Amino acid sequence: YWRWFSAALTGDFGTSLSMRAPVGPFVLASLGRSAALAGIILLFLVPLGVGAGIVAGLNQGRLVDRLIVLAGVSFGIVPDFVSGLLLLLVFGLWLNWLPITGAAPEGAGLWTSGCYLILPALPLVLNLAGYLARMTRAGVIEALAADYTRTATLKGLNRWQVILRHVLPNALTPTIAVLATQSGYMLGGLVVIEALFGIQGLGNLVLNAAKARDFPMLEAGVLVMATIFVLSAAMGDLVQALLDPRQRRRASP
Repeated sequence: YWRWFSAALTGDFGTSLSMRAPVGPFVLASLGRSAALAGIILLFLVPLGVGAGIVAGLNQGRLVDRLIVLAGVSFGIVPDFVSGLLLLLVFGLWLNWLPITGAAPEGAGLWTSGCYLILPALPLVLNLAGYLARMTRAGVIEALAADYTRTATLKGLNRWQVILRHVLPNALTPTIAVLATQSGYMLGGLVVIEALFGIQGLGNLVLNAAKARDFPMLEAGVLVMATIFVLSAAMGDLVQALLDPRQRRRASP
């Protein structure tokens, strides 16, 4: 294993036992497909989850706040493979609005490839948007009650200036940490969704390698997944430090 790991650090992941070919191109191709799916998920997830959380936090205790929390909890408790099957039946088979597979034809353009990934992305968007909205809501409520918000209001700033300059930069700090963690999961942990919609992504690659006992392919996939999780968590910490000066002061000697 040490010999394999030492070679993997230079980009040589060995030879696949099932494909009889170098592992590296398979991993890179699968990572690209997973990255495309993660991009579509984030494209819908960030505006929906963060936007709903901000609206709920600014209207704490009102009807819209309760509806957002209720909807988020309701969608969040449904497993992604269950919602994926339901969405596949409704929008793919009954209404025929979206393709039932996530694999676009060879030579498809960017727009067509994106359309093929909308249906696989929706179960994850519904599952994660509620959790993201609750995190954002809690951050907004805490920031609204903070001393710096009251001070900004007493200085004469209007409501939207207070929200944009003082509330949101502080309220979104925990949300960014959640997004960083979920981004790592989207790039390698969507085994069920990729298998359900026929996407040859990184998660599906690891699953098939485990079934075939293709150890070089399995080791390479797991190593790339671990690297992605570490890098995404580090990126989240960096963005948090940029938004919150207190963390930079806490980290300095």
